[in-house]
Amino acid sequence: MQRFDDLNAAAIAPLAPRQGRHPLLPPVSEKGLVALLCRVAYSEGWNEHLAGHITLRCADGNVLCNPWELSWDEVTEADILTLSPIGEVIEGDWNVTPAIGLHLQLHSARPDVHVVMHNHPEWSGLWACLGESPPVLDQAGAYVDGPLPVFNEYDGTFDDRNITAGLVDALGDAKWALLANHGALVLAKNIRQAHLRMATLEWRCKRGWQARLASGGKTLPDGMVQQIALPDANGFPFLFEAMARRELRRDPNILNAAE
Repeated sequence: MQRFDDLNAAAIAPLAPRQGRHPLLPPVSEKGLVALLCRVAYSEGWNEHLAGHITLRCADGNVLCNPWELSWDEVTEADILTLSPIGEVIEGDWNVTPAIGLHLQLHSARPDVHVVMHNHPEWSGLWACLGESPPVLDQAGAYVDGPLPVFNEYDGTFDDRNITAGLVDALGDAKWALLANHGALVLAKNIRQAHLRMATLEWRCKRGWQARLASGGKTLPDGMVQQIALPDANGFPFLFEAMARRELRRDPNILNAAE
């Protein structure tokens, strides 16, 4: 089993010459990474009861997914399901959400997308209900650049794959999206990038609403956002690991791979 920092060494080595002496995380499997992302995202507001799903496409084409029955703050490594590319459960003791079709269609349509996150978060869900994209007002809201589209090109629930197919086409090459009257969607090439995009989206939405209530705020120019967003190519160095260590301190049993 490789250390997570080994898997990302090329991206962070210039900034962490001593990382070999100080591992950022203990040895962790891909299932462990999905479980940790569930816990971290829950702590950052992606916590709507049993709603939401995270998928990670593996090198063999199979897909890892959190189970339907568990809230994100109780998911552990041993709970993560292994699915075939068409959504059949290959390994695991739980059920998969009926809404898995959107994720599988996105993975199929987007070779660059290895991680898909969806939930009904507090702050980004609010802007989704408004049908608006919040402005970028500060540094933490600018770590991801490019448009934040708001889509309502679906009519129904995400367990209808005919409906979600239209949404996949509408998304194009978007990094993320707000789904009108529904929730938020994040797409990424790896776990660290997915975390940064999720955290940036939620922060940006929170700050945007706070500024609206205060009748203030100055939107950052696009050029400044592009400069600040340099970390997005590989996620923010060390951020996911720091948040994952926090979750491991709260619950050391998250990494409990089934024997």
